[in-house]
Amino acid sequence: MNTTERDALLQTLEARFERHTHRHPGIAWSDVRARLDGNAAALTALREMEATGGEPDVVSMEDDAAEYTFCDCATESPLGRRSCCYDQEALDARKENAPANSAVAMAAGMGITLLTEAQYRMLQQLGACDTKTSSWISTPSHIRALGGALFGDRRYDTVFVYHNGASSYYAARGFRGCLRL
Repeated sequence: MNTTERDALLQTLEARFERHTHRHPGIAWSDVRARLDGNAAALTALREMEATGGEPDVVSMEDDAAEYTFCDCATESPLGRRSCCYDQEALDARKENAPANSAVAMAAGMGITLLTEAQYRMLQQLGACDTKTSSWISTPSHIRALGGALFGDRRYDTVFVYHNGASSYYAARGFRGCLRL
């Protein structure tokens, strides 16, 4: 990433940070910026989150007092990350009409992780999201071993977590990720 791209990304992140202070009470942008300066891997991951429509912002998570967590805060599941099955195993199992990628592989390639169910529910407390879409979330291994995967959405002013076959994919289902610094 060249200096111009880096500066533009940081300006975008700072403006979003300042517009949505309710997502990160008590956190100063200067402290977040200090963690980002010189962290090329984090900046690259944030650039990918932004480029795929995630609108990353710092969010306060109960378990990350010593860290800063950037989450995809777009109103709907990021457009550039939809129509994917859950993981590589699910992608390999598709006999016909396989999607181009899987959520787990895309997230790993971007340098982020899928939200856990707890993180997804916390994000929903900061503002309604996925009211028209849904997002794959990190699935416990015992569910995945049986061929399933979890996704969440918000309907009827309630957050739901559901299951589906891991190899399924839909135009309105993507994934949300996070990056911890």
